[in-house]
Amino acid sequence: MKSITWRDTSQTSHTILSKTAALRLFGKHPAGFFLRLNRQIWEIIPADVRKSYLIRAYGAWLQSLARLVETRRQYFGTFFFRNRPALELMRRLADEKAKGSTLRIAVLACSAGAEVYSILWTIRLARPDLKVLVCAVDISTEILNFAEKGIYAPDTCELVGCSIFERLTAHETEQMFDWEGDQARVKPWLREGITWRLGDASSPELIHVLGPQDIVVASNFLCHMEPLVAENCLRNIAGLVGRGGYLFVSGVDLEVRAKVAHELGWQPIPELLAEIHDGDPDLRGGWPLCWWGLEPLNHRRRDWQMRYAAAFQIHS
Repeated sequence: MKSITWRDTSQTSHTILSKTAALRLFGKHPAGFFLRLNRQIWEIIPADVRKSYLIRAYGAWLQSLARLVETRRQYFGTFFFRNRPALELMRRLADEKAKGSTLRIAVLACSAGAEVYSILWTIRLARPDLKVLVCAVDISTEILNFAEKGIYAPDTCELVGCSIFERLTAHETEQMFDWEGDQARVKPWLREGITWRLGDASSPELIHVLGPQDIVVASNFLCHMEPLVAENCLRNIAGLVGRGGYLFVSGVDLEVRAKVAHELGWQPIPELLAEIHDGDPDLRGGWPLCWWGLEPLNHRRRDWQMRYAAAFQIHS
């Protein structure tokens, strides 16, 4: 008798999910109704109960279904200081640079610019001696022009779909911007050294255009791509990292990131790993019923560091 392996079980589960997602009743997905029903149920499950093995496994199954049913699409919503632990790790890595040296950073899918200015605020306050050069890349001309101006107002939320100031402290709100009425303009010292460039993170040409970088940030856009497309894009992004440089990549299907990291021999950075994983409450809160949601960190997995690390050092 043939033994049943984990791989057989996984493939069977995926087949069942695919068939469920393909079903239609009166032109609609029954799976969509099932997910909406489970959203209501999930919200009333106590937080401690959600940590149990069975509930986590069911949550993983729900997210797999959501990824098959939902249509992935890009969002421009963002925040200043979206993931503070990740910024802190960048600060520590920048602190390793020699006095007066140059630090090259590429921020891909820079959206409205909040991430770019947050990185520069963090590093320049800590190391004003460094020459920090940032190349901010996005595929949208409209959003890129908006980011370059560095002017934010209450109606900014209409463009990015959220309150971009939501995670700022009162001190940061005052020190990062020059205010004119209800308009906030990023201070000149934060806008220096930035090159805003229209580009596609999946294009091989980007490597030749930007050149090797000390730090590459590719956050919160790969999860909106289909897995194979995201995987190919991530492999291309890795080519931007100079030898011994660092790649920050979050907001991506964990299976995609872990596969590419393993095959290309990336070294996960254990420092602040768990803090960065939980550093964006939006991503964590989206699990398990949104395709972009981030599952809870599970130390019981043998591959937990490779699976959950969002920062890697690349030696090749």
